[in-house]
Order: sequence, then C-alpha cells, then structure tokens
Amino acid sequence: MPDSPPILLGSLLPDVDVWSDRVAVALGQNPSAFTGPGTNTYLVGTGNYRILLDTGDGRDAYLPILEQAMERVGCEGIAEIVLTHGHPDHIGGVESIQKRFGEMPVHKRPWPETDAIYPFEISPIDDGSVIKTEGATLRAIHTPGHCPDHLCFMLEEEQAAFSGDNVLGIGTTVIPAESGSLQEYMASLSRLEDEQPQRIYPAHGPCIQDGRAKVREYIEHRLDREQQILEAMGGETKEVIDIVRAVYAGYPETLYPAAGQSVTSHLVKLEAENRVQRAGFSVEGGGVLEAYWKRR
Repeated sequence: MPDSPPILLGSLLPDVDVWSDRVAVALGQNPSAFTGPGTNTYLVGTGNYRILLDTGDGRDAYLPILEQAMERVGCEGIAEIVLTHGHPDHIGGVESIQKRFGEMPVHKRPWPETDAIYPFEISPIDDGSVIKTEGATLRAIHTPGHCPDHLCFMLEEEQAAFSGDNVLGIGTTVIPAESGSLQEYMASLSRLEDEQPQRIYPAHGPCIQDGRAKVREYIEHRLDREQQILEAMGGETKEVIDIVRAVYAGYPETLYPAAGQSVTSHLVKLEAENRVQRAGFSVEGGGVLEAYWKRR
C-alpha cells in the first residue's frame, strides 16, 4: 500500500507560466482537493490572437491572470475557445471570457445533458477534428472514460498532448462511478500511448516532460490498483469505503470520496469481467455507489 503518495492537494504552481514557444498557462484560481492548485488554461499559438484551451470555472480572480498571461506572450486577444470536456472547472469560464473579449467560437465534443445549461453556442468537434491558429495545429482525440465527451488534443508542431483530465501532472485522475467508465478510460490511455507524446500539458499540475513514460505509468498504475482492490476484498463482502481504507491507507481521508468513485469504477469493470458481483445495498433502492461487493 502507498506511503505519502504524490497528490494534487496542496501542490503549488505559478499563476502564469510559459511552457514552450507555443504554450502559455494561466492558472484558473480554483484550488481544491479535486483541482489541486487549480485548472490549467492554455494560450496556444504564436500570433496576436490565440486559442484558449479550457477556461476555468468562471471566478472573478481568473480574468486578471489570463490578461497577465496574454501580456507576457504578446497576445492581443482570444480567437476561439477549445474545451477538453464539459466539467464545470473547464467550461464554466466561457461566459465571462466572452463578456470581456467579445463573442468567439466555442469548440467541444457535445454532451447534451450537461451542455444544455449553458447559454452560449457550442461548435461541435469530435475525434479527428483539426483546429489551427498561427503557429499551432490541434488535432482532437476522443478519449472517454473520465467523462463521455472528453477530448485530448495533439499539438502537432511539438508532438505534445493536451491531456485534459485523462493524465494529470501529479497523482491520478478520478473516474466518476456514474458518468465515467474505467473500461473506456483504459482504452483511451492506450490510444494516447499510441500517439507517443513527447510532452504532456495536463489540465491540473505541472508540465509532464516525458509524456510516453507518464502514460505507460498511468496504465500500469490502474492495473496495479485493480489487483490491490481484489486483494483488499479477500473472501468477504465489503463496502466501497472498506476497500478505500485498505487501498488508500497512505492518502488523506479528505480524498476518500474521490477514491470511492474510482474504486467503484474498478468494481464495475471487474463485474463486467465476471470477477466480482454485487451482494446487496447499504440503502434500499441504492445505486452502484451504495453496493456491497464480493469476489466471484
């Protein structure tokens, strides 16, 4: 079991940084247990007007940071917004950015049940879509698992990947038990590995200098975690929290709810493989998060 594992919680990043000739980062000013120091938003390109990749969650403190990043790289405005996915800390800043800089296209893969709450128009993109600006070409890769609409983007000029929430600069991503899929997530990691990214620009945490090694590490981590879950279950019927306490013994308890989501996603995958089964529920009419589990 892990001791003092690296986690996003409590980590720090500068508000503004330049990670390559084509990539500057502005921190979303939304630190939390789930986002670490905050959501990374990226100015992409080399021209006077650039792509903004992800937007933070829309809090007032973000716009001055974005303007600092624009000034640092000589960017006069935002040409268009590109989103990795529709979770609030990625899409929530669109309205305030449009109010500050004017109307601009917003590109993402549709997720109708979540997109519907936003008043702005979404220009749909999908696997293989290409968005260009001066000095940069982004190619979309559909990488579901963390959520159904998740896209990673290859920055073709650098053979680098914007990984969204699929690969983080520190720690590992949460796979939500009800809107995510570990089976799809593992396939998405394999697909990203096939791209052989040299660098990875994640949505949370620092720049990853060896992208290929990090993706391989992520795949092996999930396989190791699966075995740890099975070992923690033993021959008994267990609640998810019992498994979390055993497998995540070295982690702060504030992260247990997020860990419970990922453990449940592992269990759903193992259930589909006929390796575990549900043995009842802690509450009447409970769902997957309230299930008791046992090994087959």
